[in-house]
Amino acid sequence: MAQASGDKKGVAGSRQASQGELGYFKTQFDRATHAQRTLQQLRSQSTPLDKYVFLSGLKARDPKLFYHLLSQNLAEFTPLVYTPTIGAACQNYSKIYHRPEGLVISYKDKGRIKDVLESWPFKDEARIAVVTDGSRILGLGDLGVNGLPISLGKLDLYIAGAGIRPLSTLPICLDVGTNTEVHLNDPLYLGLRQTRISPNEMNEFMHEFMQAMREVFPKLLVQFEDFSTDNAFYYLDLFKNRYRCFNDDASIQGTGSVILAGFHNAADIASSAPQGPDPRDHKILFYGAGSAGIGVAKQVMSYFLNLGMSEEQAKARIWTVDSKGLVYEGRPGGLYKHKEYFARKDYSGPPIKSLLQIIDYVKPTALLGLSTQKGAFTSAIVGRMTELNPRPIIFPLSNPSSLCELEFADAVDWSKGKVVYASGSPYDSAEFEGKTYEPGQGNNMYVFPGIGLGAILSSATRVTGKMIERAATSLAGSLTEEEKEAGLIYPRLARIREV
Repeated sequence: MAQASGDKKGVAGSRQASQGELGYFKTQFDRATHAQRTLQQLRSQSTPLDKYVFLSGLKARDPKLFYHLLSQNLAEFTPLVYTPTIGAACQNYSKIYHRPEGLVISYKDKGRIKDVLESWPFKDEARIAVVTDGSRILGLGDLGVNGLPISLGKLDLYIAGAGIRPLSTLPICLDVGTNTEVHLNDPLYLGLRQTRISPNEMNEFMHEFMQAMREVFPKLLVQFEDFSTDNAFYYLDLFKNRYRCFNDDASIQGTGSVILAGFHNAADIASSAPQGPDPRDHKILFYGAGSAGIGVAKQVMSYFLNLGMSEEQAKARIWTVDSKGLVYEGRPGGLYKHKEYFARKDYSGPPIKSLLQIIDYVKPTALLGLSTQKGAFTSAIVGRMTELNPRPIIFPLSNPSSLCELEFADAVDWSKGKVVYASGSPYDSAEFEGKTYEPGQGNNMYVFPGIGLGAILSSATRVTGKMIERAATSLAGSLTEEEKEAGLIYPRLARIREV
């Protein structure tokens, strides 16, 4: 069943009773003080999820104040409206739900999807949509219609990061069932109580949906988010040359661009260290070979291509690891298609399953984690990477933080302050031997708002791979001298609009 907020006041900015009118505070109320009051109310909430619920209510009551506070307090608010808190919000969405916040398009709407889209009250204003089917939310799995907050949170960051008008945004969740029993058995679950539709049914549904989106919203850019591994690649390939769309899902494009930018700067730091490797000699080991790992690997490969290496030479600098160990051609049991591109051709021994043994075999300069395996990068792993490299590059990128391979404080401690680090979720600074270290966060907020804004303003007919790559190059070069001196590989989030 489609849900849309028919209350334009609720989405566009509820009319606030004019202070000073009869019956309202005349002398002691002003907006600046009220903003501080609201901040205090937010900070008094007990848990991050409570803060998320509070902010959701604030956005409904006073969106102007919500977006003002968000844009002025990005470092504090971003972890609440997106990762890591958005994971808990999705897991509990059917329990914390209190009002329609976007469009939920059900498989039962098949054949009349255009009519459902026509019900959106801001058709003429719509310029950017974030679409999920809830099948692979962060590292939390199939959450079904509970995945809608992913679209909501991502669009909040478009508004805060790029200044896109709230009325121009359209959050969508495609409700095509869920294979997660706990949701199907939850009496409060808001979605269809059925397992996911078949691939053929999904294909027909998606074709109708994308065609209807173009007809109803001819100026709209579509961003796919958190589709399952196979569908994430499949629908991007299917639609990228037909419609205005790109995929921020599972690191295929958006996050991959951010990691490429971070790796550029991390590689510069590592190569500039005494006895550091030549830029062409970096070796990157990806721990996790799902859509996230392979998507990021394809983006990061551009680092080597930009050094003048051929595609085969660049690909040879990358190794991947999945749950069965090192990924190589001829491995017993075969490989999923998306893993074949980086499967090693130069290994023919028995399967190597231990990450420590793989590190000893590859001797990587960089270790990137997209495995959703909490704590997978142990002290032994970090210690070995530090023995092999004067400045080991370690990016534990799995979201949310409950699934992160390595916390920042441990990385600094176990590497004796030598690590060049970026995570998917935010972490506090850490100290080692009297020195304070700031973590990098590979937050795709650094690029997707700019990509979306640029596509909107230029009326781009396509979002190409070169655009994504150029965004990464621009991000890599956006650090101030002070940020470089502090050893950062990403600019501080407070400068997001400038970036």
